[in-house]
Order: sequence, then structure tokens, then C-alpha cells
Amino acid sequence: MAVQEKVPVLRQVVLDCTDARALAEFYRRLFGLTYRPGDEPPEPDTPDELGRDWLVLRNPGGGPQLAFQQVERLPEVTWPDGAVPQQLHLDSTVGSVEELDEQHRRVLALGGRLLEDRRDNPEEPLAVYADPAGHPFCVFVA
Repeated sequence: MAVQEKVPVLRQVVLDCTDARALAEFYRRLFGLTYRPGDEPPEPDTPDELGRDWLVLRNPGGGPQLAFQQVERLPEVTWPDGAVPQQLHLDSTVGSVEELDEQHRRVLALGGRLLEDRRDNPEEPLAVYADPAGHPFCVFVA
């Protein structure tokens, strides 16, 4: 019997952004995530100190988390053409083309921007979006 090698556990994906709270809210609503205790938005008219630094969203079903790190500047990704590649993107899946169309409407309503539309591709229907900070992400049928 082979000895299992110890490996690190993938904890989270961290996205740089110029508005951590706004980007966390986008992904919280898109994926149905929840804030790590203590990272929730403050009461109205209360300064959002955490929202200007570092926030973590947890997946209620388990698995990797999403974290948001505030930065002063962030060059906009110019993928698929241009000087600034996407460097990292998130993939998410739905079960049917109908679900893909429903999520397409949700992404746009939440503030995402369509980068590439291949929803009518019979072999791999998908759409590529940019989140409000410009990070690309995909939704495809699998």
C-alpha cells in the first residue's frame, strides 16, 4: 500500500480589487455564499473598516472560499486581446442551456459584463464575463 503524501489544502482564491465590499457582495449574491463571521457588512451609517481591507466569503456546501483584498490600483484585464492577460479566472457550471440563460441574466443584473458569448455552442455552451472589478469568470454547461 502506497503512503499518501501530505499536501496543502486549497483554502481560498483571493481576488485583488479596489472595492472589496462591492466585489464580495457581487460574488455573495452570484454564488449564494456567506460572509465569514465578523466580515458581514456593518450597520447603516457605520464605517466599513473591513470592507476597505480584506473580506472572506464561505461556501455553505464546503470547499474553497473566496477572499477579497483591497488594493489601490488594479489594471483592467484586456483579455482576450491586449497587453493585460486574465491571469486567473473562476469557472462555474450549470446543468442546462436554460440554466445558463437564466444565470446570464442574473450576472448582468448583478453588474457583470459579458466578454464572450458562446451559449449557442452545441458542444460546450458557455459565457465569459467580467465581474465589476474586471476579473474574468465563466459559466458553462457541464
